[in-house]
Amino acid sequence: MDISRDWRRGVPDRKPNIILVGLSGSGKTVIGRAAARQLHWPFIDFDTEIEHRQHMSVPQIFERFGEAHFRGLEQDFTRELVTCSGTIMSAGGGWITNRESVALLRPTGRIIYLRAAPSTLVARLATARVRRPLLEVPDPLDRLTRMLEERRSLYEEADLVIDTEVFDRKQLIEQVRRYALSQ
Repeated sequence: MDISRDWRRGVPDRKPNIILVGLSGSGKTVIGRAAARQLHWPFIDFDTEIEHRQHMSVPQIFERFGEAHFRGLEQDFTRELVTCSGTIMSAGGGWITNRESVALLRPTGRIIYLRAAPSTLVARLATARVRRPLLEVPDPLDRLTRMLEERRSLYEEADLVIDTEVFDRKQLIEQVRRYALSQ
């Protein structure tokens, strides 16, 4: 994807980006894409963009090169996004663990943490079409619980925390949309 063509750059009245974070299955892509559509803003999913650039899926990247390599690709891509404005972004679940990446994007917008309990996420992911390489283990609930414990403090540094178990999809989309417009 050609960033200069597809994302707004250098707009004088810069709108803040919205960066959605949370564990796999929290709704970052579904909610983000719908909110962007309503706002008429661009939407970017980090994992999808990396897959397109690498010509392989995230699970294939993990399998072939490892998580550290994937995190490097994620950080390189993040560097490209600092000139964007008025874009809804769905960061990968582990993106938040890279302090440098977060520091690059934080000044460009607002971070929203879509929070959900690991048990809820396991149920959502059971019907998902996309494989999650870090969850391909005998006990995904245990893995998600440990991941949440490791990342919780980082996620909760977000500008806004939305509990995805309290609101339905339509309400979540509306909350993200309203927050994007509140300057």
